[in-house]
Amino acid sequence: MSDLQQPWLTIIGIGDNGLESLTPEAQSHVWQAETLVLGERLDAVIDGSSLPELKRILTWGAGFRETLAEILKLRGSPVTVLATGDPMHFGIGATLRRHVAAEEMYILPSPSAFSLAAARLGWPLQSVTQISLHGRPLAFLNRHVLPRARILALTSDASTIEQASGLLVHRGFGNSILHVLEHMGGGAERVVTLTACQILEHQPEFSDFNTLAIDCASDGPLLSPVSGLPDEAFRHDGQLTKREIRAVTLSQLSPFPNAMLWDVGAGCGSIAIEWMRSGMGTRAIAIEAKPERVAMMRENAENLGVPDLDIVEGEAPTALAGLRRPDAVFIGGGITGEGVFEACWQALGPGGWLAANAVTIEGEARLAELRGIYGGDLIRIQVSRAAPVGRYCGWKSLMPVTIWTATKEEA
Repeated sequence: MSDLQQPWLTIIGIGDNGLESLTPEAQSHVWQAETLVLGERLDAVIDGSSLPELKRILTWGAGFRETLAEILKLRGSPVTVLATGDPMHFGIGATLRRHVAAEEMYILPSPSAFSLAAARLGWPLQSVTQISLHGRPLAFLNRHVLPRARILALTSDASTIEQASGLLVHRGFGNSILHVLEHMGGGAERVVTLTACQILEHQPEFSDFNTLAIDCASDGPLLSPVSGLPDEAFRHDGQLTKREIRAVTLSQLSPFPNAMLWDVGAGCGSIAIEWMRSGMGTRAIAIEAKPERVAMMRENAENLGVPDLDIVEGEAPTALAGLRRPDAVFIGGGITGEGVFEACWQALGPGGWLAANAVTIEGEARLAELRGIYGGDLIRIQVSRAAPVGRYCGWKSLMPVTIWTATKEEA
């Protein structure tokens, strides 16, 4: 193992009571550091603490990229990063791991804010959704707001509490109970419990250093993470993969942890959005040529809790150039377009799979042709929904949809 593979970057989780929260081992790393890196929130935590004589102190307040560049210049020299709680749970440790090999890092975590909050509230942590809203869009919360759900969320500052309350009230979950846990483990620890409606009405003051716990009311609308959201959950112009077809299509695509989907001809984004809502770190790139549909897709992604959906405005196959390689591809529109299938198939690696839907005779013919060349499965689905017929009720048939799925074999 080379010297650069020896741990030179130490990341230490610290509690609200500052250096006193550290074990003797962790304190020794602080005192032996040549460079100390502090987060903005830690200025108050270590205020008044005696720090060792250091060659330099860096802070993330100078900008992440700038500070990261300075840290990487010191590769091989002892650098200690102080972080709050568990650095590998939505923390700076997970971010630095993208730039530094695991063998070069030594991590000493403290209890995470999630662990502390669960202990204070008596919530079994394995049954609680854990998310970060620290420096991230509030829209991430939307995906997890479900009847009877319990959510623990890291926040940016006190303003996150009021914003989250407004979101819950807007979603019909105003009776949800919010626990605001401030300065856990420190001398100023406090827990404030109010409903979302009460927070908006009374606008109490909170500390910026807090963790938010949400016990969702049971009387709000259900937008399940299981595929097949109601059509009304999406803003669309009529070009929407209908609920029943969407559920079958997503089952054919089979989302799995950290998988990347290309949704080609995405329309309002229903397939890509539900793919990401399945959880497990799934990601998606949605390609759509029409600007008005791109706008609808962005709105749907926000409202349904996946604001990180990557949207590419452009027409396939040109718009596919340079995109991150997919694990799966869905062609919802344009299967008859010249070069669209070929570009998608070429982008897939061995073992990747493709699903394509068609409602026209020409589209069906193209799918049958592709099946003859590449194999795979071809199914045709006809959905009928009950609808009023005068004083009675009858079946109203939707257009039949043909779905072709195929797996790319090893070369």
